[in-house]
Amino acid sequence: MADRYLSFTGTAPGRFLTRRLGLPRPTALKRFSPERPVLDGGLLHLTAGPSALDPAPVLARAGLGEDTTGRPAAVVLDASGIRDVAGLAGVHAALHPVVRSVADSGRVVLLGAPPDAADHHQAAAQQALEGFTRSLGKEIGRGRTVNLVRLTDAAAAESTLRFLLSPRSAYVSGQVIEVGDHETAAPGDWNRPLAGRTALVTGAARGIGEAVAETLARDGATVVVLDVPQAEHDARRVAERLGGTALPLDITSAGAGARIAEALPDGLDVLVHNAGITRDRRLVNMPADRWSPVLDVNLASVLRTTDALLAAGALKRGGRIVATASIAGIAGNAGQTNYAASKAGIIGLVRSLAPRALDGHGVTVNAVAPGFIETRMTAAVPLLIREAGRRMNSLAQGGLPADVAETIAWLAHPASGAVNGQVVRVCGQSLLGA
Repeated sequence: MADRYLSFTGTAPGRFLTRRLGLPRPTALKRFSPERPVLDGGLLHLTAGPSALDPAPVLARAGLGEDTTGRPAAVVLDASGIRDVAGLAGVHAALHPVVRSVADSGRVVLLGAPPDAADHHQAAAQQALEGFTRSLGKEIGRGRTVNLVRLTDAAAAESTLRFLLSPRSAYVSGQVIEVGDHETAAPGDWNRPLAGRTALVTGAARGIGEAVAETLARDGATVVVLDVPQAEHDARRVAERLGGTALPLDITSAGAGARIAEALPDGLDVLVHNAGITRDRRLVNMPADRWSPVLDVNLASVLRTTDALLAAGALKRGGRIVATASIAGIAGNAGQTNYAASKAGIIGLVRSLAPRALDGHGVTVNAVAPGFIETRMTAAVPLLIREAGRRMNSLAQGGLPADVAETIAWLAHPASGAVNGQVVRVCGQSLLGA
């Protein structure tokens, strides 16, 4: 369903009324397209204090030239060398004069260091950057985003910096992303990084799953479109359009993992757990037959299938597992105790499995946590609740399925091997749970 309020605020009467009444004034976001693959404008690279990162070579490859206009499309502030409270003054000194000049739908990315457990002054200063990032994201406005990347090696963060400094990350803001020092290799072609790889997306016959399948196929992957047998017609339609294959399968069946491994004898590079259902009702009115299916589809099937595919060696080394959580699993949601429990469980799965899967199988495990995304399901939500969902984030609008898909594509990227155990919210920096 079209966001008529967003369209209205882009008109002269809309701008006048929202300004006079103090209403949210969302800016139409600039998203990725083949015709517009990079942000319009240059990059301003700043430093607060000393740094051993030397991110300049990586930033130079991000597609943005040096800003010469005084209105940068992106600002990167290297604050990784800050080790005490006094050093935080450098963050203010660097960004205070320029933050107003960042272009609409622009990017501010802070580079920080992991907090040092052996140095509580450094840990305090680096943790302070998180509060700074989330607060600036809530006040910067005009479709601009602010994110923090904690890293020790700029080269290992190249895919992450390319993502955050591009239109692909339009609905990702207020996030703290930790990038380890795991060795990564650049793809042969950054425009088709998944060429020669096989990706399976569950619940891919429609909605967000279909968008994920489309995006992975665009990036070169051969996509397996998995959905329940009842959706076989739609699954085959999507698969044929993308040059992939359809796999009609009930993901909750006991042998689902074995069926997937059998269907992919050459192995799997990317596994996206997207299938999910809701059965909303307040707990006092929720019978067991509304509780159990949600936990089974959204969580138990993810655990069973992942375990089976890892045990069978179906996921190749260098593989990627990306699961779909939700901001409901972070902040909770009235009438969704079952759904929120299942999505919080996904977060627990990621945090526990990620280090072991990487060490034992060479596979990363991450999750996305969408907020209010414009789908057929949210279009059916009552008007006032739908409008609240759209406006209660720093960008004052709902996201699109493509926003979730682009984030999953970044996590699935062959150069994202140092991104592991992360839960990245795709919610426009929702004002809940942040």
